[in-house]
Amino acid sequence: MSTVAVIVVAVFFLAMGLYALVAPAALIRPFRLVADSPESRSEIRAVYGGFGVAVAGALAVAEFHGGDLRRGVTLTVALALTGMAVGRVVSRLVDRPTAFHPVWFYCCVEVVAGGTLFLVT
Repeated sequence: MSTVAVIVVAVFFLAMGLYALVAPAALIRPFRLVADSPESRSEIRAVYGGFGVAVAGALAVAEFHGGDLRRGVTLTVALALTGMAVGRVVSRLVDRPTAFHPVWFYCCVEVVAGGTLFLVT
């Protein structure tokens, strides 16, 4: 079961990463952001695209390698996801309330994925 959990999280990161590389403006549109310059599209491709693909690759390698590498990578990704969710909560405390989608939907995804990785680490 733990292998399935890690692979599901890896597939999520891979899908997000590939989507960001191919369609950066579409990825951020639900957040009411606009990628109207080469610089903004480059940033989205780097942060969401390249990072997402790299995390997916790290999780895949770690899962099939096992041992300390697996524990280290899954813990690191779990912490990163938790940090993302905490950032959304801080934003909620500082800014006005936001609609469930996309902000709280992704917060839930981050909490569930991060918590799952903590459990299987």
